Amino acid sequence: MKTKITELFEIEHPIVQGGMHYVGFAELAAAVSNAGGLGTITGLTQGTPEKLAAEIEKCRGLTDKPIAVNLTFLPIVDKPDYPGFIKAIADGGVKIVETAGNNPTQWMPVLKEHGIKVIHKCTTVRHALKAQGAGVDALSIDGFECGGHPGEDDIPNMILLPRAADELTVPFISSGGMADARSLIASLAMGAEGMNMGTRFICTKEAPVHENVKQAILKATELDTRLIMRPIRNTERVLTNASVERVLKIEQEKGQDTSLQDVAAEVSGVYPKVMLDGDMDAGPWSCGMVAGLIHDIPSVKDLIDQIMSEADAMIRDRLRGLLADKPADAA
Repeated sequence: MKTKITELFEIEHPIVQGGMHYVGFAELAAAVSNAGGLGTITGLTQGTPEKLAAEIEKCRGLTDKPIAVNLTFLPIVDKPDYPGFIKAIADGGVKIVETAGNNPTQWMPVLKEHGIKVIHKCTTVRHALKAQGAGVDALSIDGFECGGHPGEDDIPNMILLPRAADELTVPFISSGGMADARSLIASLAMGAEGMNMGTRFICTKEAPVHENVKQAILKATELDTRLIMRPIRNTERVLTNASVERVLKIEQEKGQDTSLQDVAAEVSGVYPKVMLDGDMDAGPWSCGMVAGLIHDIPSVKDLIDQIMSEADAMIRDRLRGLLADKPADAA
């Protein structure tokens, strides 16, 4: 399949693995890229520029295909060493960066200086337009269904993607709720040039997370995620567990007076305990509503091959079959 995204990133299939905390390691990124998609290493998960450099080198040993690095720009006092991370990315020969969080304008000059293509993740069209104005090469439009941070406007992809198509001039991919060929075809129909998958890629053989995490997603339905930290406008969609219920109880009791300090004991530093140790009640962890569409744990290659095969059949058979016969004089 040839789209503006496959051409821009020089990949075979318009499928991107988004950055996920304590999931986006070299093993998964390489598997996605080897299967024809775009694999992504999560930069801040590595902790330091030196460790990111080592992870990039490890990934380079597993694939010679294009890879990306995710950099999430956080609004915190003790900022990560972003110049160091960018240097590690450039020195490692990575030519694609997925940015998220704050507007990437501040970092665009240095990224462009190194010939790096930037795809920025947004949850609203207005933020996407600002990023487009800052010079990003592509956008990842993230609907309310997504795991992680859906923003505060609660716009699902059936509305958000067509709105993006109406407003944007740079290519964009869909994100949030994406799992299969139906997701891809629907995204293309609404103006996207491909799709980003997060939660779906956690349930693959190569995903370097504890088996408990994969089984929790398999057991979940679309009804099993919750939104936490809404009162502090840092909303996160997570899979429900005992810790999540405690956070929601605190928020219910304190209402709009809830502060980060009130929930910090539940939400801080939990990802290694969940993703690596398999302690499913250690704290809240990001998961999309798309869990309701995930029923197996295939290899990354089998998953991507199945998506592309079914997408081809859907286009050639189901969609083309819906066309009315042409009038005899229209031949």
